[in-house]
Amino acid sequence: MKLVHGLIFLPLFFLPLCSVADGKRGMLVGGWSPIKDLKDPHVTEIAKYAVSEYDKRSGETLKFEKVIKGETQVVAGTNYRLVLEAKSGSSSASKKYEAVVWEKAWEHFRNLTSFKPVR
Repeated sequence: MKLVHGLIFLPLFFLPLCSVADGKRGMLVGGWSPIKDLKDPHVTEIAKYAVSEYDKRSGETLKFEKVIKGETQVVAGTNYRLVLEAKSGSSSASKKYEAVVWEKAWEHFRNLTSFKPVR
């Protein structure tokens, strides 16, 4: 009977660990948190990387304009989910795109995991 009671309380022990906040950014580990300063140079750098990497992979010639909205998620590194504006090389009109970039800053690693138009 003692084992059964221990198994019932075991999840309660781990529950607080699921909501550990990252003190530097004030976000929950695993949850998405809004980026407060969209003009932060690092956020702009991530957005420019996303556009550049998309251009390499697709053969497009998009030019980064600005970040409209952004969120971060703490994982084994940080995911950046950004809504950005970019212009096509042949067009004067900007279009909106959602890009997700996974970064491990301590390893100087970045990977574009998603890039798609936003309606």
